[in-house]
Amino acid sequence: MNFKAQPLRNLRMEWKKLLAPHRLGCAEAVAFLPQRSPFHQDFDRIVFSGSFRRLQDKTQVFPLSRTDSVRTRLTHSIETSSIGRSLGRLAGSFVCEKFDTGGAQPSDVGAIVAAAALAHDIGNPPLGHPGEEAIRHWFTHSPTAAALRRGMSAAEAADIERYEGNAQGFRVLTRLEMDNRYGGMQLTAPTLAALVKYPASSSGGLKKFNFFQAERDFFAEVAERCGMEQLSAECWQRHPLSFLLEAADDIAYLIVDFEDAHRLGLVPFADLERCFLAVIAEAGVADRLPKIPSPQLRAEFLRAKAIGALIDQVSRAFAERHDALIAGELDTPLLELIPAAEALREIRNISVERIYNHRRIAEIVAAGFELVSGLLDIFVPCMEEIAVEQAGGPPASARSRRFGALLPQWDLGSPAGDGYRRLLRVLDYLTAMTDDGAFSLYQKLKGISL
Repeated sequence: MNFKAQPLRNLRMEWKKLLAPHRLGCAEAVAFLPQRSPFHQDFDRIVFSGSFRRLQDKTQVFPLSRTDSVRTRLTHSIETSSIGRSLGRLAGSFVCEKFDTGGAQPSDVGAIVAAAALAHDIGNPPLGHPGEEAIRHWFTHSPTAAALRRGMSAAEAADIERYEGNAQGFRVLTRLEMDNRYGGMQLTAPTLAALVKYPASSSGGLKKFNFFQAERDFFAEVAERCGMEQLSAECWQRHPLSFLLEAADDIAYLIVDFEDAHRLGLVPFADLERCFLAVIAEAGVADRLPKIPSPQLRAEFLRAKAIGALIDQVSRAFAERHDALIAGELDTPLLELIPAAEALREIRNISVERIYNHRRIAEIVAAGFELVSGLLDIFVPCMEEIAVEQAGGPPASARSRRFGALLPQWDLGSPAGDGYRRLLRVLDYLTAMTDDGAFSLYQKLKGISL
């Protein structure tokens, strides 16, 4: 990523605007209430959404795990939110002491990061990142997709070619949840901006992207409210608090996935102890371990100490790099700028070798490609036949009517030629499924089980 400031323009952001509680789609900023700020309300709206609840049966690392102690996307999101709140409060103490925040307090900054972290995986399809890869593969190789592509602009086609759960998450929050009003949940601009790690469309030149063409205007409104300058036609500055969300997510998955792998026997305690002690780097911690009665409790103790150490180091890095963050000039994750960076790299390398490429995970991921492709091959042709009929064309086949009855009843024929938005609608349906729900539906539609 490259967010370097342009030499002839002042791209320095202002905290007063970055923290202003404007809700998406609302003309006026809402008032700060000491009892319950707009950012705490954002948190509550996300918690009570159906999309958030469904994360309880979506893969974190170990697909379809029958071990109840292993994290799902729901528990990962809650833990990431907890870490994010701590990071936000610490960074907020620094910001509120030194800059005009328009009345925002450290607890408000913590609530922004906590709410954004709670929602950071809300758009993930079944099986997580492999599910994203399966959608991209289907769109690149399916004959049905080829016919749809011909009616899309290059930017629209790029949205699906490079399909991102990050962009689907922004769509969930701004369009699909509470879909009877402009802006969906109408979260505050700071929460939505902190959520966006890649402030660009699929055509924006970054390695990933955070919004589809269908929601581009929503993000442009968020960026304008927060005072984040547009750097190119499809790319904006990054909100400084998004660096804290990124760090919270990375801390949660690097440390906690490692602990889960130890529970499942993939990582010996000796390796966990060595790696976590290198992160903690605190005198006396190793001496306390023999007094803890079981390896599991020792692992939990080390995990807690490691997370605490990383929260402290990241909040310090945020303060030290503040000027670069506020000018949009930092393009390095904060976790790479802390004393524990080398220890985290070792954890990441071991995780790739022993966890993410584990045979059981690989088997389910491979099956997931057939699952996602199979469901799209069923529903997309049905959707297209129904859309043609709704636009005044020939009637859809009996098969398409039967399968189409399972889809939500959208107005697929308006406008008749907009295959891009029709495909997004099918992807909305697919990506909202849980892992078990997707496998169960696929088996039923294929006649494998009834």
